[in-house]
Amino acid sequence: MSSGLSELRDGGSEVDMIPPKRLRTADIGAETPGGEQEELEGNAVDVSIIMPVYNASCWLDECLQAILQQDFTGTMELSVFDDASTDDSRKVVEGWRDRLEARGISMVISGHNSGQPRGVGYAKNKAISQSCGQYLCFQDADDVMLPQRVRLQYEASFLHPNSLIGCRVQRLPEGSTKRYTHWINTITQDQLITQVYTSHGPTVIMPTWFCSRDWFLKVGSFDEGGKGVPEDLLFFYQSLRQGGGAARVDQCLLVYRYHEKAATHSVTEETIWNQRVAFLQERVLSQWERFTIWNAGKQGRKLYRCLSPTNQKKVKAFCDVDENKIQKGFYTYEDSKERPKPKIPILHYKDASSPFIICVKLDMTGGVLEENLNSLQLKEGTDYYHFN
Repeated sequence: MSSGLSELRDGGSEVDMIPPKRLRTADIGAETPGGEQEELEGNAVDVSIIMPVYNASCWLDECLQAILQQDFTGTMELSVFDDASTDDSRKVVEGWRDRLEARGISMVISGHNSGQPRGVGYAKNKAISQSCGQYLCFQDADDVMLPQRVRLQYEASFLHPNSLIGCRVQRLPEGSTKRYTHWINTITQDQLITQVYTSHGPTVIMPTWFCSRDWFLKVGSFDEGGKGVPEDLLFFYQSLRQGGGAARVDQCLLVYRYHEKAATHSVTEETIWNQRVAFLQERVLSQWERFTIWNAGKQGRKLYRCLSPTNQKKVKAFCDVDENKIQKGFYTYEDSKERPKPKIPILHYKDASSPFIICVKLDMTGGVLEENLNSLQLKEGTDYYHFN
């Protein structure tokens, strides 16, 4: 763990002096009645930490200790919704009540104990509806926030209203998902918008989200389809549709845990692919009259086949660096019902023209792709978008 955490542990007596706030709890299985909204507004705090919980007892002590050690001087609450855990998650959370209250962090805890969990989207919506913060800080129960997280993201929220605000992360175990972690931490502010179509998902990753309650309510609630639904990606796309921004605090503010039980593993690549293709067509291809697909191989051809008939007709060529593909001259779309079947030219990238949809994975060519793009003096977001 970082030295920042240990430093705050040693200096814990200072934060204990903050006067306690009222503690709110809700019974397990209870739904927050609509009539309580006035009371929630009357007791509004600056920041609600939103934490869905499902069988997370082995991580909760570390997670809650980190919440206790936040250096934010405004008012905070922790809103927990237990999504039918079968371990002692709720008991562990309840065990932190006195310490959090003494720090001035109020708590509201509820959940349900029906046979099956209803999913991350449902649990997040419930945790939000029972909370009263002007700002929402999303926290996964298996991750650990660093002491300055709430403070720095709260400050950033004033510079980036109507935005989902993230941060850099430290992946645990170290070295897991190396390319993905590098991407999270290094893409530029502009690329937070231009790279929303890549297979990595939201450019501001869900475990780091911070936003105003007003913005959340404008975008709408999370999809409650349950297991297999990418509720974070759907919400992220909807936020962009509403004109929302994306921003990142360029400091590591979260220890982001990787493990096999994480909910994200229940979402298939095909589900993500279909959402990405639909959003690409809606936001980019609808604005272009003609374009080139960069990659005449498997991924480029798959993208072509998944496009609407209107957008397939806009594809003027594939381009590649592979001489074998280029020498074939054309890609024939055999599954087409058109007669004759469409034949799309395959060109060397230097002979092709923008705009391009790039179907080559980032960080997988030893810098060759990036060099080739730079040699053409193209601008990301205007002349090309990354899709893979």
